[in-house]
Amino acid sequence: MLVLTRRAGESVVIGDAIVVRVLEVRGDVVRVGIEAPREVQVHRQEVYDAVRQANVAAAAATEDAITALQGAVRNNRST
Repeated sequence: MLVLTRRAGESVVIGDAIVVRVLEVRGDVVRVGIEAPREVQVHRQEVYDAVRQANVAAAAATEDAITALQGAVRNNRST
């Protein structure tokens, strides 16, 4: 992990197209602005984790889904 010290108004450049700028520092809260191409997804960590967890849950096979699929395969073989 790279650790940098920046003051309000200062920036960090990532690659050729992403700029992270410190907008404001108030006590222990820092406001950050991110300039990135539209095709680059930018999420807060808690949002990213929630989306990832929801995707894993949606992709998990349940016993009901497996039973239904087995029944469909059996029915397809008998026709």
